[in-house]
Amino acid sequence: MPLFSFEGLAPTVHPEAFVAPTATLVGDVRVEAGASIWYGAVLRADFGPIIIRAGANVQDGCVLHGGDDPVTEVGAGATIGHLCVVHGCVIGEEALIGNGATIQDGARIGARCLVGAGATVPPNTVVPDGQLVLGQIAREKGPLTQSARWWVEGNPQIYRDLAQRHRAGVRPVDEGA
Repeated sequence: MPLFSFEGLAPTVHPEAFVAPTATLVGDVRVEAGASIWYGAVLRADFGPIIIRAGANVQDGCVLHGGDDPVTEVGAGATIGHLCVVHGCVIGEEALIGNGATIQDGARIGARCLVGAGATVPPNTVVPDGQLVLGQIAREKGPLTQSARWWVEGNPQIYRDLAQRHRAGVRPVDEGA
């Protein structure tokens, strides 16, 4: 996995975390136990730290960029879906950010929220806990539906288990074979 220090600050990855070999972590990136960073994700902490809390997952192709107000943080057990942009914001515990969503600077997504695929959450938006957020410019749509709740509650364990399988079984492929 490509890890790079930046201005004397280097990524720290808990030994029980999984970071895919093609993910790139730069600067003050902190990955806690049981978290997973998937293939092609880029976490660049040059303007401020990026903290990935225990059991969270950042899926393939995501871009996370650190800021200092607030510090970019992905809460414990949260899911950042494929191809998301998370920029200088806070994602609450066990929240799920759908594929291709963009969360902009200063936004704060509450715990156990679901931000729908393709949504854009504007700067400094504050979404309370347990909300469903949909739309190109995302707006609250009310409490989580039963289907949304299933994703929010079930996804973290699915990715913790899958991360263990990858950690134990992923090996480099010999290009000559």
